Formats: sequence, C-alpha cells, structure tokens
Amino acid sequence: MMRWTAFISAGELDYESKTSYTLRIEAANKHVDNRFLSVGPFKDTTTVKIIVEDVDEPPEFSSRFYSMVESEAAKVGTSIGTVLAHDPDASNSPVRYSIDRNTDLERFFNIDANSGLITIAKPLDRETNAVHNITVLAIENQNPAQIGKGFVGISILDINDNAPEFAMEYETNVCENSPPGQVIQKISAVDKDEPSSGHWFYFSLPSEATNNINFTLQDNKDNTASLLTRRNGFRRQEQSVFYLPIVIVDSGSPSLSSTNTLTIRVCDCDADGVAQTCNAEAYILPAGLSTGALIAILACVLTLLVLVLLIVTMRRRKKEPFIFDEERDIRENIVRYDDEGGGEEDTEAFDMAALRNLNIIRDNKTRRDVTPEIQLLSRPSFKSAPDNVIFREFIWERLKEADVDPCAPPYDSLQTYAFEGNGSVAESLSSLESISSNSEQNYDYLSDWGPRFKRLADMYGSGEDHLYS
Repeated sequence: MMRWTAFISAGELDYESKTSYTLRIEAANKHVDNRFLSVGPFKDTTTVKIIVEDVDEPPEFSSRFYSMVESEAAKVGTSIGTVLAHDPDASNSPVRYSIDRNTDLERFFNIDANSGLITIAKPLDRETNAVHNITVLAIENQNPAQIGKGFVGISILDINDNAPEFAMEYETNVCENSPPGQVIQKISAVDKDEPSSGHWFYFSLPSEATNNINFTLQDNKDNTASLLTRRNGFRRQEQSVFYLPIVIVDSGSPSLSSTNTLTIRVCDCDADGVAQTCNAEAYILPAGLSTGALIAILACVLTLLVLVLLIVTMRRRKKEPFIFDEERDIRENIVRYDDEGGGEEDTEAFDMAALRNLNIIRDNKTRRDVTPEIQLLSRPSFKSAPDNVIFREFIWERLKEADVDPCAPPYDSLQTYAFEGNGSVAESLSSLESISSNSEQNYDYLSDWGPRFKRLADMYGSGEDHLYS
C-alpha cells in the first residue's frame, strides 16, 4: 500500500536568505515478516529538493524604534536624526520616506524623502509637548503599495524659558488691630520649567517697595516666603486695600524673574483674629452711623421728594380751569344716535330740504366688460319735480350706476346713498360782500365816534368830507 507524505515548514522561509533546500528522505516498513528476512532490507531512500519562490515584501527599517533627543531652543531647520530602510527583495528597489501626518498633526517635523533625515519644521515647546511620537513610512519606488513603517520617539529637552509666578491667587486679609511683626500670609511659587536639579525660588520686594512702612517680606529659604506687618494697627477709614508687588526669581541658567502683585484687604476681626467683614461700607459711612440709620434717612428723603412732586402737580392743575367756556371750547362734538327710527315719521325730526341738491350732475360709469346697452339719455329736471319724484329718480340713477360699475360689490349687498341738497334757502350770509357798492348799509355814523374810528370811517364812509379830514 502506498502512502503520501506532506512536508510542513518549521519556520518562515526567506528567499533572500536561502533560495532552495535539499532533503534526504528514508521510508521503511514497520511490520516485517520474519519469513522474508533473507530477501533483503525493507526500506528505501530518496532525495527531495525544495525551491523557495521570491515574494515582493515591504521595505524594512534598520530599527523598529528610533529614539532621538532635541532641545526646545533648537531653531527651525535643525537636524534631529536619520532613519534607514531598505527593500528586502532581490530587486533591492529604492525607497522614499514620509511622515504619517496623523502622528504629527501640527507638522512640527519634516523628513527628507531620499535620505530619511528628520528636521524641525516649527518651534518646539517642552511645556506644551515633552515627547513627540511619530511614524515614518518607507515606500518602494517600483511598487508604492509596499509600505514599511518605522517608529520615532523625539524627547524635548527643557530650557529655562518660563518665569516663576504665584502658586495660586491669594486672598490676603489684615486685621485693623494687627500688631507689628505678625505673619498675615505665606506664599509659594510655581514654574512651568523642570530643571534637572529641581526648582529654587527667591522672594523679595522691589526697590521701590523696600521702605514700605506697612508690610515686609521674609524669604523662608524653602521656596516659600512670609508676609509680615510693620506697623501697629490699620484703619479702613484711611485705606482699605493695599497692593504689594513681590519679585520671584528662579535658579535657572540664565535665571528668570517676575513681579506678582499681592492684594491685601483691611478687615474687622474678632478677638481670635478671624476676619468678620472687609466691606467698604464701614469706612464710607460716618462714624457712629449704622446701616439701619442710613436706610431710614434715605426713606425720609424719598418721602419728601414724593410730597414735593405732588404739591407741584396740584398747583399746576389749579392754574387751569376744569370747565371750559363755550367760546373757548373748540373741540368737535360727535353725537351718535342708535335709534332705529320710525319710518316716515323720522322726517319730522329734521328738514328734508337740507338733503336736496337740485344742481347735482353725475357722470355715469360704464362697465368695460359688458356692452353698454342701457345709457341714460336724459336726466329729469330736479328743480320743478316734487320731493318724492326727486328721491325716486335719485335712487334709480344710483341703482343704474351700480349695475354698470365694474367695481361694484355683489348684488345682494347693502347700498347706502346720501342726498346733499341745494344749500340754504337764505343763500350766503357772508359779510365779505358788505364792502361792495351794492350794499345798503350806511357807515357814515363812524365819523361821529371820534379819532379812534377814523380809519374805519375812511374805509366805509360814502362822502369825501369827514370830520377829521
């Protein structure tokens, strides 16, 4: 019986390391019959040659991880280091280098595509980012799909480029009854830099505040300082807030310094030195005047102001009469009547002659969308017709105008008409015509009224010879 044997690789094959393998294989029968031992050995040998085929592989870096160090003071364009990759295939295709921008979003670094030299593209700041981990890509020129990856870690060395400052925003209070030499605040500092030997800060007052009569500063030599009073007692009435500048110097090379301002408030304290109130009202108010007294004074002032305004308003109203004379009342009176009326009896309430305008002449409007079959050929004479005929003809004429009016509302709408009439029967009562020559009025008596009426007598007199000519 024949059996097939499969060969399994014990490790990865590398064409670039070895292109072929030769194996000597022996096959033997495990079960031998003693009756046939004289026939000969029951085994055989053969030789097997394995040829490894070449496969295109991505470029490989000389190191899986590159560690580089650079100072944050390095200028743009400074070289940091070089990476190296090669094509492991027999063709040894050239490679190009680039940076995976997903690992360098702010583009702090650049790399030469041919040599793999990494340079600085933007100023570095250790306080913002102390370590940059970027990925470098090696791409085959002949097959860009083959990409190898290398990892670079760039550590940024610290320089002393940040000045120290207060460790926190201090709220310093001093009691009004504080004795001289009392510690009222202990301050410390922080620095964004991290020198290898650790931080060391020095505290002092600036030269212009050295002779300060209110406070003094003591450096404790342990990166802290104490603020002490120099005089006996403080008064909020004189000054409620003090601003004290403090200079802090670090131990860097070169050393940096900064001036920070400490705000000190004068407060009213209890027997244990605990601040009760630091408000400004205590020294704004006069001595012995409490808050309740101030509120009472303000209430009284407001009351007096209201009374004065009321008195002034009442006096203004008394100057003007509440009832107007009929001669001075020039307002228009609108009278509304809601009575439905009693039919023909309503004509007795007013003179119907006021509605009659015997000289009215109206132009008929013709509709443009219909043929004007009906035209008003003649108008009846209103002067001689009775009242009922005049009104009947007036209403019929308005109805015909509505029928031919293209802008008229629907036929079932309410039409309202008014008949003005022909005016007053007494005709014009104007005095403007009195100066005409036809006037029958004699104004010669004006000459007898004295010198004050001389001009009127000249204007309206009929004779040429007057008393005061």
